[in-house]
Amino acid sequence: MTARPRPTVSIVIKALNEERNIATAIESALAALDGIDGEVVLADSASTDRTVAIAKNYPVKIVRMNCIEDRSCGAGGQLGYQYSCGDYVCLMDGDMKLYPDFVAAAISYLAQNPKVAGVGGMIVEREQQSFEYAKRATRDDPDRRPGEVAHLDCGGVYRRTAIEVVGYFTDRNLHSAEEMELGARLRQRGWTLARIDRPAIAHYGHAGNAFRLLRRRWASRIAFGMGEILRTMIGGTHRRSLLHQIRRVALLLAAVHVWWLCLVAAPFMVPSSLLAAGTIAMLGLFPFAVMSARCRSISVGIYSVTAWNVYALGIWPGLLQRRVDPRQWIDSTIVRDTVDGRTRRGNGALARRAMRSRK
Repeated sequence: MTARPRPTVSIVIKALNEERNIATAIESALAALDGIDGEVVLADSASTDRTVAIAKNYPVKIVRMNCIEDRSCGAGGQLGYQYSCGDYVCLMDGDMKLYPDFVAAAISYLAQNPKVAGVGGMIVEREQQSFEYAKRATRDDPDRRPGEVAHLDCGGVYRRTAIEVVGYFTDRNLHSAEEMELGARLRQRGWTLARIDRPAIAHYGHAGNAFRLLRRRWASRIAFGMGEILRTMIGGTHRRSLLHQIRRVALLLAAVHVWWLCLVAAPFMVPSSLLAAGTIAMLGLFPFAVMSARCRSISVGIYSVTAWNVYALGIWPGLLQRRVDPRQWIDSTIVRDTVDGRTRRGNGALARRAMRSRK
């Protein structure tokens, strides 16, 4: 029997309870493959909503995680990768929409630059109501600007041969910052990453109250990400590269711990109880006042300091959790394979027909 030729690109969509956005994500992925030999793999982290049911309306491979305990941002990417076949792997989330020409442009860039392991593009943040996403859209992040970058936040197109060199795609132990960790491993092995000046994805994010989003991030362990990253650095050959990337955030969260210690120590350092109460009040309010002035918004200032505290507290459960070998196969099931295992050229037309049927 003749082996099937490998497709040019696999678009991996990792999703958890994304029934609101998954159709748009899949349609954009299929449209991006118009004229390209490729496949779309939906990596579902045991969603409890209609994500998988909606995905079954499209010519895509659907794989589903078997154990809820395995859920994490890193596990989602690795789940899709372990079922993918393409020479290139494009990673995106279920709340994103791919711009039509980005995948082709990224593959062209990689073909012309053999030392580049992955390519991202410009990220368009669509959710502007939440403090979290509004701040992210206005933040001057060097890794979101065109040129050589340390990691590809919000996904990108990766060269499979580079992923094979570093052993695995995304670390299943990480509930956040998995792309940062991947970038560190790639750069430690001599590869580079780049972001081109072309729109890549529109990110819709989670609408609603930012403080509820923080609570959800604690419940889903996304807030444990910094501790998990520190845990990977113990004995990791890429720890120097990772440390360079996280140094600013690490210093900020270390400062939060110092602030906590000052609040605890204040009653013992001041002779009178009245003066101690005033000192604690001043110390407690100081970062909120500074951030409110800096952000020119009391509500944004309060949210910023609250978020620091949540992520600082999350360091400890993340640091102390047991790690699983990231190369270990993720227990999962193929819910539905595509015909011939592939999404062939011209299936952008299928996406357009499916989109019209939804309207």
